[in-house]
Amino acid sequence: MGLPAAEAALLGADDAVRVRTFRLLLVLAQQLRTLMDQRLRGDGLTTQQAALITVVDALGAPKLSEVAAGMGTTHQNAKQVAAVLERKGFVVIEPDPRDRRVRRVRTTELSRAHWGARSADDQRYVLEWFADLSAEQARTLFDLLLVVRKRASDGVRSEDR
Repeated sequence: MGLPAAEAALLGADDAVRVRTFRLLLVLAQQLRTLMDQRLRGDGLTTQQAALITVVDALGAPKLSEVAAGMGTTHQNAKQVAAVLERKGFVVIEPDPRDRRVRRVRTTELSRAHWGARSADDQRYVLEWFADLSAEQARTLFDLLLVVRKRASDGVRSEDR
């Protein structure tokens, strides 16, 4: 996957696989996002907006900074996506009752009703992408990606160790 033989040889077989895996994940993530964007387009939503709603639902009524961290994006980007969703009626952005400078995000009843009506169908659609994996392979993939996500979330580079 996009790694010339000379570069692969310099890296060595094991590291070449890791770099190729990274590049494959980038391409795959974009393909999956495009597919889901197409699916959500009829509702005037995007995959990024759905991701924000997922993070907010998982965390309750998180601060915008927590939403950004959960999405792996910047505070400014999370704020912009949340603002669009607020205009659409899917979230409310409100001051924290203890610190009015802090903004918290929570989903609305409209959001819960919307996703409740379409969730099972969306899940069936997503399951098709993973249909060629056994249950054990799917679990292993999930577990391995969690390991990589933790390292990436920690922001650790090899020269930092």
